[in-house]
Amino acid sequence: MSHVRERSRPAVPSLLEDSIGDDARRRALRRMRAVAVSLLLLAAVVYALTVDDDGAWGFVNAAAEAAMVGAMADWFAVTALFRHPLGIPIPHTALIPNRKNTLAKSLEEFVGANFLVEGAVRERVRDAGVAARAGAWLTDEKHSARLVDEAATVLSAGMGRVRDEDVDALVGDVLIPRLIAEPLSPAAGQLLAQVVDDGAHRGLVDLVLNEIHRWLVSNEEIVERILADRAPWWTPQWLDERVIRRLRVEVVAWVADIRDDRSHPARLAFDRLLGDLANDLQTDPDVIADAERLKERVLSQPGVRDTSIAIWKALRDALIDALDDPDGMVRRRGLTEVRAFGDRLRHDAELQARADAYIEDAAAYLVGRYGAEVTAIFSDTVNRWDGRETANRIELYVGRDLQFIRINGTVVGGLVGLLIHTVTVLA
Repeated sequence: MSHVRERSRPAVPSLLEDSIGDDARRRALRRMRAVAVSLLLLAAVVYALTVDDDGAWGFVNAAAEAAMVGAMADWFAVTALFRHPLGIPIPHTALIPNRKNTLAKSLEEFVGANFLVEGAVRERVRDAGVAARAGAWLTDEKHSARLVDEAATVLSAGMGRVRDEDVDALVGDVLIPRLIAEPLSPAAGQLLAQVVDDGAHRGLVDLVLNEIHRWLVSNEEIVERILADRAPWWTPQWLDERVIRRLRVEVVAWVADIRDDRSHPARLAFDRLLGDLANDLQTDPDVIADAERLKERVLSQPGVRDTSIAIWKALRDALIDALDDPDGMVRRRGLTEVRAFGDRLRHDAELQARADAYIEDAAAYLVGRYGAEVTAIFSDTVNRWDGRETANRIELYVGRDLQFIRINGTVVGGLVGLLIHTVTVLA
């Protein structure tokens, strides 16, 4: 019957596996146990041999008796931590198997209250000098090269896994609808006003004027044909030809003047036009409405979505090819920048201070937000362990040192017994 019950009992999976060095720990534990037991047996033998003797042997007998008491008391104390002494269920014994969950909770609270607190973490991070160490690590050629290689590999693999249909869905279902719904005219007006104030548009104006002038010079017949189409029907042809030729020359000269003179009235008028447009985009309801309708018509065109996908594909393929080339420009540039940053981080005290401050803040934030979850690992893990197996495991790690309690108890007990016997005889 008992055999049936034993077979039907569900097996508890072992969550504690042997680690490197466990065999050596077992051997050390057995040796120290043997030493402690040997001392107890020695005291018992000495006590038995001197039990009825007086005189000097009486002192030896008293010391041996007290040594046995001390050895047995400390054996009981040490054994009670891990199991019931002699298998007898004495109250408050087998503490670890029976109270492992409570002990784990206490350990969790102790670590949380004394280690994973903001002040302690900040002090530890500050003393560690993380920024300086990171700078020294990055300036090492092997480390920086490995970092760049790993980053390039991860980035290339990540971009390669992004599917075109996902990008198409992102652009078509998220970005474009969001841009259509978001009023962009005021922001565009502010940007345009800043561009005009800084004169950043002048380079584009120069480019446009250069292209217009080049086209006018290179396409004389087309320009004259366009002007001829606007000539009145009743004027003589010879007059039209002379007027058209003159107009073409003047147009080319006028464009050249605008191109070469940045203070030309036409340029100034264009700047005022852009300034007025920037202001209207921010304040005029009619201009804002017209701009929003134009934006919606442009973004609603199927070509916008197709062009976005094509641009993404081109950028992705070009970047993947560059990242996959060990001797390519991207990796070389990345390696140069990583080493330069590491050198600055290593020698720039101000940068080190800022970096360490950011790291301190990040560590403090993580501790404050996730410290309780980290410390809960102790209790959650121990709660899943089998009680007896947990006790055996802990004893394997600390049992050797605990045997010194038994040894010391034997020695100290003998000395105390000798002292008491001496006082008794002298009294």
